[in-house]
Amino acid sequence: MARKKRSMPGINSSSTADIAFMLLIFFLTTTSMDTDRGLARRLPNPPDPNVKQNDDIIVKERNVLQVRLNKDNQLMVGSEYLDIKQLRAKAKEFIANPNDDANLPEKHVKNIPLLGGDVMVPENHIISVTNDVGTSYQAYIDVQNELVAAYNELRNEAAKANFGKNYAECDEDQKKAIRDFIPQKISEAEPKKYGGK
Repeated sequence: MARKKRSMPGINSSSTADIAFMLLIFFLTTTSMDTDRGLARRLPNPPDPNVKQNDDIIVKERNVLQVRLNKDNQLMVGSEYLDIKQLRAKAKEFIANPNDDANLPEKHVKNIPLLGGDVMVPENHIISVTNDVGTSYQAYIDVQNELVAAYNELRNEAAKANFGKNYAECDEDQKKAIRDFIPQKISEAEPKKYGGK
C-alpha cells in the first residue's frame, strides 16, 4: 500500500504587515535622531519706507574688528593670526574697550536708567566675520561660538556688577538694559576665496 504524502501546513502571514508596522512605529518613537542646531541671530527690523535711508554710512576703522577664516581654517583677527582659544578674550577686549583705547571702538554717552543714568557705551562697534568658501563648517561654528560667548560673558559681568546676579537670572527690563549697554553686533560677509597664508 502506497504511503499518503502529508502536506505541510502553511504559515499564516496575514498579520506580518501589522507586526512590521508596529515595529517601525516602536523604533521611530524610541530612537533619538541627531538634529542640526542653528545659530541664534536676530535680524534687523525692515527699514521704514517713510524714512529716507542714508546709504553713505561711514564706519570708522577703529570700530570694526575683522575676523577672517581661510580655506585652511586659519583664523586672522585684525592683522594677526590667532588660535581659536584666543578669540574670545580678543573679542571681549574689543567690545568693552575697558581702557578707552584709541585703537578700539569709540564710546559715547547713553542714558540707561536701570544702570544709573548716563553710561559710556561702545555702541558703534561691529565684528565682521568673513570666511573662505573652503572653510570647514566646524571652524565656522567654533568662531561663532567664541564670539557669542564673549558677548555672554560681558553681559554676565555687567549684570553681576549692576544687579548682583547673572544675565540669565535678570528680569526682562534688566536684560534690556544690559543689551543696550552691550549690544551684540556680528556682521557676516559673503564667503570669499582667500587661499592659504
